[in-house]
Amino acid sequence: MKKVFHKIMSISMAFVVLFSTMSFTIDMHYCGDNMVDYSFFHNVESCGMEKAQLASKCENPKMSKNSCCSDEQIILEGQDDLKNNFSTLTFEQQVFVASFVYSYINLFEGTTSKEVPFIDYSPQFVKRDVQVLHQTFLI
Repeated sequence: MKKVFHKIMSISMAFVVLFSTMSFTIDMHYCGDNMVDYSFFHNVESCGMEKAQLASKCENPKMSKNSCCSDEQIILEGQDDLKNNFSTLTFEQQVFVASFVYSYINLFEGTTSKEVPFIDYSPQFVKRDVQVLHQTFLI
């Protein structure tokens, strides 16, 4: 159960890092109040109304300048500064990190001897079974 929990947490943390650093843009084209097209990866296609308005010669020049179509762009930017630089720490913090890493690495030094110290001793003789004597059983 513990291994499964660790795997689930590591995968979820990887997705959090992925989605927090990912940037994307949403392009939308509106014709009036209606959204005609949207796009995530490339430029949005227009409905063709801009070309029709430019081609027509209106009597009112103010109407020909104002188009009913509009383009909207939503930009979601991710983080770029995920890695902290060691030089931004103060001198006391650098000394603490260096001493902590040095002491933590030295905790896990392995032994080279394969000697078992209790190989010459035999196990003790049990006269009576204490659990049966006191009738205490682990369930």
